Amino acid sequence: MKTSNVLVLILVLLYMDASTEWPTHTVCKEDNLEIHYKSCDPQQDFAFSIDRCSDVTTHTFNIRAAMVLRHSIKELYLKVDLIINGKTVLTYSETICEPGHSKLVFCGKKKGEHLYYEGPVTLGIKEIPQGDYTIAARLTNEDHVTVACADFTVKNYLEY
Repeated sequence: MKTSNVLVLILVLLYMDASTEWPTHTVCKEDNLEIHYKSCDPQQDFAFSIDRCSDVTTHTFNIRAAMVLRHSIKELYLKVDLIINGKTVLTYSETICEPGHSKLVFCGKKKGEHLYYEGPVTLGIKEIPQGDYTIAARLTNEDHVTVACADFTVKNYLEY
């Protein structure tokens, strides 16, 4: 019995090591709007959710995100690219955490701490563009090390 447990454990570890990317997670799928994401950090996946897909088409909606930090956050920078047909058509950057001026409660967290955010997010746009496209989001710290990153796939067929 013990030998079979060891064999199963070895097979699981080999399978995990052979996997080169994280699974695609479904954020929401309702009517004519689908949002999926996949971590682009080869060493870490994370959890992300919203209440309802239809909330995304409003100006502000609530999200939940969780992960264990592999790097401390003294400063945190966000970069988001809108990619259509493999080409970046729009880039947005923002400083989220910096000494003396932090926009979120998890600024200042240390490596190994659990990061959990639940609250409102405002996209600053009036509607989600129609079509199939990718939103690449990357969070980096003061050392230019990736804290988290994901590629979000959006399929929107809603007519406004």
